[in-house]
Amino acid sequence: MMLYAIFCEDAPDSLEMRLKVRPAHLQRLEVLKSQGRLVLAGPHPAIDANDPGAAGFTGSLIVAEFASLADAYAWAEQDPYKEAGVYAKINIKPFKKVFP
Repeated sequence: MMLYAIFCEDAPDSLEMRLKVRPAHLQRLEVLKSQGRLVLAGPHPAIDANDPGAAGFTGSLIVAEFASLADAYAWAEQDPYKEAGVYAKINIKPFKKVFP
């Protein structure tokens, strides 16, 4: 098992769909968390604010443990945000946690 950083880029004008699909997206992250495989996850606000309001988000970052890069991509491709068209692009890189 290894950590992977999953970089997700939102499609333009996807905020409404992001909000609609959010509960299903969070439910999948809860599964990783309950398995002890989730290091962190969260969105990238489109502006320099914790609550970007109508500006929305530009994407998300998820750092989690998977058996392989292929498994990480397979998991990410099945995310409700990807399936609903919120995520336009996903890039995944192996990640080595050093701190903390």
